[in-house]
Amino acid sequence: MKILLTGATGYIGKRLLPVLVEAGHEVICCVRDSKRFHAPVSLQQNIQVIEMDLLEKDSLQHIPADIDGAYYLVHSMSASADYEEMERQSAINFREALATTNVKHVIYLGGIINETELSTHLASRKRVEEELSKGNYHFTALRAGIIIGSGSASFEIIRDLVEKLPVMIAPRWLKTKCQPVAISDVVAFLTKTLFNSQTYDRDFDIGGPDILTYKQMLLTFARVRNLKRSIFVVPVMTPRLSSYWLYFVTSTSYRLAVALVDSMKVEVICRNNNLSNILNINPLNYEKALKRAFSKIVSNAIVSSWKDAYASSGIRTNISDFIEVPTHGCFVDMRTAEVSDRMAGIDKIWRIGGNTGWYYGNRLWQLRGFFDKLSGGVGLRRGRTNADSIYAGDALDFWRVLYSDRKEGRLLLFAEMKLPGEAWLEFKFNDNKLTQTATFRPLGLWGRLYWYSVLPFHGFIFRGMLRKLAEK
Repeated sequence: MKILLTGATGYIGKRLLPVLVEAGHEVICCVRDSKRFHAPVSLQQNIQVIEMDLLEKDSLQHIPADIDGAYYLVHSMSASADYEEMERQSAINFREALATTNVKHVIYLGGIINETELSTHLASRKRVEEELSKGNYHFTALRAGIIIGSGSASFEIIRDLVEKLPVMIAPRWLKTKCQPVAISDVVAFLTKTLFNSQTYDRDFDIGGPDILTYKQMLLTFARVRNLKRSIFVVPVMTPRLSSYWLYFVTSTSYRLAVALVDSMKVEVICRNNNLSNILNINPLNYEKALKRAFSKIVSNAIVSSWKDAYASSGIRTNISDFIEVPTHGCFVDMRTAEVSDRMAGIDKIWRIGGNTGWYYGNRLWQLRGFFDKLSGGVGLRRGRTNADSIYAGDALDFWRVLYSDRKEGRLLLFAEMKLPGEAWLEFKFNDNKLTQTATFRPLGLWGRLYWYSVLPFHGFIFRGMLRKLAEK
């Protein structure tokens, strides 16, 4: 069967793709920017990549007419302040585009929406579901709550809170109940639902066997990690203060923190587990889901991470827009050094950031990340998804990877920190010579003042970093 997969570069899409291929399907991967889509070589004969933007109707003409099924895995929760209208219009455009195809079954992954009063985020998911259900195809909506897996937003936020705070003074929404579900079970529900006539034109809640408060989830996480933690819930923390608390302690963006806090006041509990019986799936409990997630982290086998999505930075752009580093009107810091061992130098660069750090002046990098957080930026907490591999589109601390080619020996990063301008950082090998180039395109007078104010620090940091990278 030919299956259309939207959100192919997203957290769920990256995990669903190999399972669909293994099941014998030909998969049409829909991406907004093909330069940040990297499928394993083993899958490439069974996939096709098309570029499209759900907000641009003309781009949806690229959808093949002969598709049999489709997955809608696109969300815009932190893409802009007006994400509700963006999500609704995207769903309408998608539904209308499918009207010209042979699609038989469409599956949507949304959120549990059983309360009478929903958060803005969950209400938006409900509207998307309603719009998609109006199409001339069989439609199935799967509604999930908190998804637990290596690299998932929920897992990483819980991890940040528990591992960084021995004592938590927390808002009262920690008493809200939810029903977490393992990412492996979500993928199983998505794949086994496809073309199953018992699921046609219905909606199902999916969740694990445990109903827990957020406080219980945090304490269970601590127990699994052998950490002693104390949590005190106070009723005086406003939603805004709760958002700031989540934003400064975890790696989430502020806009995403606001949406999450808004949703965490609403209970997300399954009405029933009918789909588990229909599909013969026995979901993992919360503790087993945590242990499985950590096994992936320990073995450096994280397939996807929410941090690599543009939602982690709150921007909506394409890599292609910045891959050509400008020269006109820019400030440039270019340095070169001889490298005795080219491959060792490349290995160092491909491990840069995250837990490895930046090889020189790490305290200054951390201070820059702290000030970025204070100004509403992403800071350094995003880290990196994998310790040794980097692909275009990946998040790397407060940078975004634009170009990555080990064989060529070139890595190009674009700054997602708060800046009065735009910044690029490039590492490039020419034989055994390493060139390190920092480029800054200032925005007005403030941009120029910024460059000159940090120039002494740049000289210190960039000179030291290049020396460390060139060392044997």
